[in-house]
Amino acid sequence: MFNPPNPQIFFATVWDITRQIPPGRVSSYGQIASMIPPAEYADPQTMRRLAARWVGTAMRKSPHGIAIPWQRVINSQGRISFPPGSPQAAQQQRLLESEGIQFDGGRVDLQRYGWQGPPESYLRARNLLPPRSLT
Repeated sequence: MFNPPNPQIFFATVWDITRQIPPGRVSSYGQIASMIPPAEYADPQTMRRLAARWVGTAMRKSPHGIAIPWQRVINSQGRISFPPGSPQAAQQQRLLESEGIQFDGGRVDLQRYGWQGPPESYLRARNLLPPRSLT
């Protein structure tokens, strides 16, 4: 039986990583998940399979009053994950466009706008893994 990571610790880690994404860059749920090592009790294969979903849950549960640039986290196809035409999707696209990110056919060019991850010193200080590439 697999137990998910401690939500408080996992979510706080996700939010901290998300705050590192600079304006004009995007990351994906999977890229953020790839930086978080599995807990000692976790099955690494299950963690890899589910961690991107948990990142999505962390983004949905972002606390108010703490600056977390949630709009900079999109899916691995370069698309906004909210339903097309929804107010949330429109808001996310507006926020990204205000940072200079352009959309082509509803997609962000990950080659152009993809974040390469935080500095190695940041990763080491927090015992995180190097991020997987967006492309």
